[in-house]
Amino acid sequence: MATGYLQVELYNQGQASPVIGGKVVISKNGEILYELFTNDSGQTETVSLEAPPIEYSINENEPQPYGTYDITVTADGYKDVIINGVQIFADRTALQKVIMTTGEGQVVINVPPPVLWGDYPEKEPEDEVKEIPEETGFVVLDRIVIPEYIVVKDGVPSGGGQVYYVPYKDYIKNVASSEIYSTWSDAAIRANILAIQSFVLNRVFTEW
Repeated sequence: MATGYLQVELYNQGQASPVIGGKVVISKNGEILYELFTNDSGQTETVSLEAPPIEYSINENEPQPYGTYDITVTADGYKDVIINGVQIFADRTALQKVIMTTGEGQVVINVPPPVLWGDYPEKEPEDEVKEIPEETGFVVLDRIVIPEYIVVKDGVPSGGGQVYYVPYKDYIKNVASSEIYSTWSDAAIRANILAIQSFVLNRVFTEW
């Protein structure tokens, strides 16, 4: 086995301010590995965790290329947060950002496998030539502008689903981390992130 690393960051949902003194428990298969507390910046110390060899994420037809761990976060005045399936790759540091909401109860998040490893349905086919959308009364920009937020629908385009407003940077990071591996070369990562941004901005600019 190889070694990967994990740091957890806690933030207040409404103010984006760090949550100080939050307790973070890292476990695997019910066994507690670390009990940590966040500092004045809302961050835990970086800890080492076992991960499969880095070759598993670079070569084809290899076993699962990442290790999975569970995180339980508690802090006074906030709902507990449980994140199952946090992915750890060899020789890389995973930064797990946790948004804390005030109140009682708990929030459970199950991290799905990345696209390269999980079994997902094929993307819905789209027409190569689309009809021009009706005018909405908004100003059509003559240049590409990076939006502050991306509107994300939790579901297939033809079905229902909750709609979320996600900061652009967070959206790009989330898509990249679910579609490629952090162990790839710098050039490969940059190329994929540029392709992701190109696709997203095309959607925004054409309103498709």
